[in-house]
Amino acid sequence: MEQISNYVNGQLVAPISGSYLENINPAEGKVYSLLPDSDERDVETAAVAAQSAFQSWSQMPLAKRASILLKIADLIDRDLELLAFSESVDQGKPMKLAESVDIPRASANMRFFATASMHMAAESHLMEGEAINYTTRTPIGVAGCISPWNLPLYLFTWKIAPALASGCTVVAKPSELTPMTAFLFSKLCMEAGLPAGVLNIVHGLGKKVGQAIVEHPVISAISFTGGTVTGKTIAATAAPMFKKLSLELGGKNPNIIFADCDLEEALSTSINSSFSNQGEICLCGSRILVERSLYDRFVSDFVKRTKDLAVGDPLDETTRLGALVSEGHMQKVLSYIELAKQEGGTIACGGERVKVEGRCASGYFVAPTVITGLPQNCRTNQEEIFGPVVTIMPFDAEEEVIAFANSTAYGLSATVWTNNLKRAHRLAHQLKSGIIWINCWLLRDLRTPFGGMKQSGVGREGGWEAMRFFTEAKNVCVKL
Repeated sequence: MEQISNYVNGQLVAPISGSYLENINPAEGKVYSLLPDSDERDVETAAVAAQSAFQSWSQMPLAKRASILLKIADLIDRDLELLAFSESVDQGKPMKLAESVDIPRASANMRFFATASMHMAAESHLMEGEAINYTTRTPIGVAGCISPWNLPLYLFTWKIAPALASGCTVVAKPSELTPMTAFLFSKLCMEAGLPAGVLNIVHGLGKKVGQAIVEHPVISAISFTGGTVTGKTIAATAAPMFKKLSLELGGKNPNIIFADCDLEEALSTSINSSFSNQGEICLCGSRILVERSLYDRFVSDFVKRTKDLAVGDPLDETTRLGALVSEGHMQKVLSYIELAKQEGGTIACGGERVKVEGRCASGYFVAPTVITGLPQNCRTNQEEIFGPVVTIMPFDAEEEVIAFANSTAYGLSATVWTNNLKRAHRLAHQLKSGIIWINCWLLRDLRTPFGGMKQSGVGREGGWEAMRFFTEAKNVCVKL
């Protein structure tokens, strides 16, 4: 059985405690590796290493820093199949999805920020012959990056790449539920020649490792993606310490479908936006709002297509939905389906655990579930489920659907399907979400900011916003 190591000061090391946690393959419900049960002592060692490496890394010529990050991207491409397999085993997602989306995007993250670091421009302002002001940006220091389990390497690199490219050193914590790709990534960093201490990866539980990262006085910026409850705890700890914070939290995203849409495109994309990665994506459209004149036809066609989705072994190329990440998470999702019934909902399809034959007989599989007949203000429509569960509800007017869409505590993303250009723009400005997709979903330009409103988080990631987050602005005024 493989034993995962921490990556501290350029070396693969055991946890100081000598203790390990079981890492479970969710498709089989069996332990397949062990990960470090690290604590504040491991974080302290990592923070010291990161602080020691900061000066040389931050002063390294941009082109040299970029070349190391690009080398890591090349190695991700080289090991795509291994990384995709490891992510599929770790998280339960179809390997085909990991091969086509997650791992290529991890490589793209490294490439984008490596090259972006060489194209950031400084600002200058002339004071009418009296003086000139120019603004420089310098790396903030040691950054703490805490990433989630649903897109393990994709979101891990989404955080560390801009930090490293900006000249920061990093203490990172991947999710304890999906540690394997971060462990493999640490080996790629060593192969690429990343200097010791520049990136440190400490595995373990959030209450031990994550909290220690947030509390550590040397770590001056925290970038976190995960649940809203955990985000509140991080903010409560970090705010009194005046740490820079970027929190990408939960979502309960509306998918709004008007009768004048391209129905075939709306249906096929909505299937993906509802059930990709078993619905374990913060951007999934879990509330589908359909104009009443189209409602019956949409529900009928959507349910039919949902029933055709293959649930099964993540390593099978025909599988569309794999296993949920853990038994506990599966039970949470099933409990929400039961809650929906109590709240008056009708299960149009799915609604149960799926038994898969063969090696996955004990895996954590749930059928893609469609629920109708629920009121907007019920818990099922207000709380994040984070699984293969969607509700479909009708609406009559534009004002009504805007109120429905904005009714939750979240505001991460929204999707609008309409061929009315003026309506699309009107809704885009009135929807309280940080990301609005019109007639598409998950179409991402890495140059644009990413983040939510309300309880979906604070701060923005992606593009120049991420580079700015990991730097501090300094104004210099020179009298002429």
